[in-house]
Amino acid sequence: MAIIRQIAQLGHPVLRGVAGKVAHPSDPSIHALIEDMLVTMIDANGVGIAAPQVYEPLALFIVASRSNPRYPDAPQMEPTAMINPELLWASEEKEKGWEGCLSIPGLRGLVPRHRRIGVRYLTREGDIREEEYADFQARVFQHEFDHIQGLVFIDRVESTRELVTEKEYVRLASCGG
Repeated sequence: MAIIRQIAQLGHPVLRGVAGKVAHPSDPSIHALIEDMLVTMIDANGVGIAAPQVYEPLALFIVASRSNPRYPDAPQMEPTAMINPELLWASEEKEKGWEGCLSIPGLRGLVPRHRRIGVRYLTREGDIREEEYADFQARVFQHEFDHIQGLVFIDRVESTRELVTEKEYVRLASCGG
């Protein structure tokens, strides 16, 4: 049975280390971790979560774009666990967009990200998948991919003037700002 795990907060060293590869994707402990991450992400109204955020320094994350209170306009997609993910290519075109993070509650930032990307990952069954993502889903992948590289979104913000509190973000979003 899946459990809601504690989410590592900014300042904890697990968020700043490079995650190790998952040796055996079909291992039952990896499947249990994925289920725990999924319920933890849903409970926290996330659209993605990386294993380091639940104190597991592994190259594994879930991308699960969906409308929720934190991201009301997010497109719907089936939650996808990505094991040992790779970024194969990225468009030159970038776009700034607002990001938040379950490990940095109460803060949002304007983060430049590639608009389109090509990725490769292993499924929980150990199958290799290659996908292309664009816009919000590409943003979520890149955000989670950063987590397994020891980066967080505030590392990518170009200026501290592009950081706002969650309360101010809600105000800006409601007035189209």
